[in-house]
Amino acid sequence: MSLFSRVVKAGGFANVRQVFIGGTNPVVIQTMWKDRLSFADLGGSCGRAICERIDALAAMGCGLLRFAAPDIEAAEVLGKLAGMVSMPLVADIHFDYKIALRCLDFPIAKIRINPGNIGSPEKVKAVLDKAAGEGRPIRIGVNAGSLPQDIRLLVDEGRLGRAEALVEAAERELAIFDKYNFKDVLVSMKASGIADTINANTLLTERGKESGSPPLHIGVTEAGPLVAGTVRNTAALLALLAKGLGDTIRVSLSDTMENELIAGREIVAAAWDMSASGAPGPNISAKSRLKRAGVTIVSCPRCGRNSFDTHSFTARWLRRFYAIDRDICVAIMGCAVNGPGEARHADIGITGAGDKVLIFRKGKVIRTINAAEADEIFAKELANVMQKN
Repeated sequence: MSLFSRVVKAGGFANVRQVFIGGTNPVVIQTMWKDRLSFADLGGSCGRAICERIDALAAMGCGLLRFAAPDIEAAEVLGKLAGMVSMPLVADIHFDYKIALRCLDFPIAKIRINPGNIGSPEKVKAVLDKAAGEGRPIRIGVNAGSLPQDIRLLVDEGRLGRAEALVEAAERELAIFDKYNFKDVLVSMKASGIADTINANTLLTERGKESGSPPLHIGVTEAGPLVAGTVRNTAALLALLAKGLGDTIRVSLSDTMENELIAGREIVAAAWDMSASGAPGPNISAKSRLKRAGVTIVSCPRCGRNSFDTHSFTARWLRRFYAIDRDICVAIMGCAVNGPGEARHADIGITGAGDKVLIFRKGKVIRTINAAEADEIFAKELANVMQKN
């Protein structure tokens, strides 16, 4: 059997960019909008700022952007936004099938529902029929905290493990989709536990080999703030990607969308790096899905020798770095004592000595400038490097 899942397409209509999820396609990194939007938010300068931020997310590597749609008004606001941007937008819907039907009236690329909580079989069929007619995929999203009551009881009584419970719930939902012959489906099974996340996705894939597994959306739910959440997601997602599992990922953090994307990109890059170095990782047929051009940032943690503020420089430049689609290594070093030497492999680097800033390439200092000029001159030298790479 092939390692790869089935392929699902999102977008590719109206002004919406087309994204393929699954099979041998690159792993799609996504995030979720953190706030509720209103019609007023989409007008004037505020609306332009939202569209510009979404464009910036796309430049950083975001392939899908999800929004909560808790009611009809939220669905209509999202529908209007979908007509303003090329990013494939996803509607996250619970309980009311009418919200899903309304979302499908707009150029919204994908929806997320749980058939088990969307209503009667007739209501589920109405959503699936309309989605099929409009060519929109649906993600089944199963969470450990919202399992069906009978399955949750088995877990509470110790008669069923949490990973097996997630798979049981997902298979029930998939059976409903199969009943109505709906094929453009993805699955996510998320838990806050690392082992549960790994085991559930592994088990569902093993069970689905004969019929072809649906694409997997993988992630750890309620993972926590930036550092803790990134560590927990890395532990789970790297293990799954190393098995060739996972077609789209979201690193769920109590932090910004931009940091979710950066964490996701670094996890995917780490999985590729493991395979390229010969360390245990994805097999050769799977690792091509993990490769994406981009900047590698090398920076020192700062210490008492510090004479260049690496922290503030990195913070100012981080989003710009992740919008570059070239394989470039950038070094941000705290002092001139070791900086150029330690980062002599870097395509471009920056460090400081007193009130002076040094810019170097491949370990050789090429510019010595005043600190006030650092950002401007670095930008020019970075542009020169990009032209050559």
